[in-house]
Amino acid sequence: MTELGIGIGWRPEIAEAVEGLSGVDWVEVVAENICAGHLPDSLTRLRERGVTVVPHGVSLGLGGADRPDPARLAALGEKALALGAPLVTEHIAFVRAGGPLTATPLLEAGHLLPVPRTRDALDVLCENVRIAQDALPVPLALENIAALIAWPGEEMTEGQFLAELVERTGVRLLIDVANLHTNHVNRGEDPARALAELPVEAIAYVHVAGGVERDGVWHDTHAHPVPKAVLDVLADLAGRVSPPGVLLERDDDFPPAEELAGELETIRSTVVPRSARAEHRGTAHAHGTRSPELAPVGTVDAPLLIGAGARASGGPMPSAAPLPEDVPQPAPREGARQRLAVAQAALLSALVAGTPVPEGFDTRRIGVQSRALAAKRAGVVAKVAPELPEILGKGFRPAFLAYARTRPMSGGYRRDALDFAEHLLLAERPEDPVARRELTEWWQDRSGSRPPGRATRLVRAARHALVRR
Repeated sequence: MTELGIGIGWRPEIAEAVEGLSGVDWVEVVAENICAGHLPDSLTRLRERGVTVVPHGVSLGLGGADRPDPARLAALGEKALALGAPLVTEHIAFVRAGGPLTATPLLEAGHLLPVPRTRDALDVLCENVRIAQDALPVPLALENIAALIAWPGEEMTEGQFLAELVERTGVRLLIDVANLHTNHVNRGEDPARALAELPVEAIAYVHVAGGVERDGVWHDTHAHPVPKAVLDVLADLAGRVSPPGVLLERDDDFPPAEELAGELETIRSTVVPRSARAEHRGTAHAHGTRSPELAPVGTVDAPLLIGAGARASGGPMPSAAPLPEDVPQPAPREGARQRLAVAQAALLSALVAGTPVPEGFDTRRIGVQSRALAAKRAGVVAKVAPELPEILGKGFRPAFLAYARTRPMSGGYRRDALDFAEHLLLAERPEDPVARRELTEWWQDRSGSRPPGRATRLVRAARHALVRR
């Protein structure tokens, strides 16, 4: 049987703590943070102990208007094979927009953004998912995301959207109960209704995470303890189905190992009723098996297929049978990709390039999301290029936020750090000559070139003006 049990998100900052935690059946790793040919020693040791490792992607953008990038799919598949993973996971989201479909510059969000729950978006998503399923060597599961903003003119609830996605593709679901709570606070959506409408039997595993509420907006930080409200949603889900796995996510402000262990135990007690745990404890003691703290969460009577077209886990999938290869699947309606591309590019441009907010969106929420994206960029750039905060001191964050207000990310966070430094140098900043010299040396060391001349600056200024149209 395919069971995961209780797990935790593996991060380099807590690698040692994760290895030392008892009762961890499996871990999840952000796929983009590892290389297939050079796995972190900690993950290798966990695998040697029999701990399952699942790669969790964040950059495919399967909810975007473009078809999935074959290179990104190949890289994700290589990591799954290198880890011996039973499945891979990704998100129902878009992460970039623009490009050939809209004849506009390609924009990167650096974040997971919500897909409109419309027929156009669902048609495109289903085709993208089928492309991904065909390319990946292991089954695929998709996660619902948290959102600060809602699309105008949506045609389905989240539960209805996910149910039809599963019906049409056979894909499994990764349900994040913290995201259901986030959407309840931010968008007034009822988690219980979502759970009632979606096919819970298609769940591959569950995410649990903490957040914080500020000024009536819930921020899914993954940097705070899991609140009771999220545990209540988890309990509701566990009352409907026994999930094959539940995982604690923590991405920042990491607590001591004892606190992580306490949260894992709270999650376990929420999912597994006390009476069942006591009964299992007696059975385990009688048969000399492992303690209930190490027992899987769910129980199934037959091998479980984790996704359509699965090649690793075998057996029938209870939610939706794999789609027959000889039956043609419907393509997106004429113009669906084009319409979705235009809508997503307009929204993303408003969020990261300062262009007007598209009609129908909540302008205040767009502002909140825009500032959140810029703050996230600043935080990640500070991590990938820690020398910049050291050189600029307290001026780093305000300078970067001012830069990010109208300059979208176009090539990943390391490129973003270089572009930010170049922007400062072109403006003859910082004013302190020592700091400016250090910044110049840093930029030249990593870019391998001299600061651009006047002609190059004029071309870049014209390109920037085009992005803002």
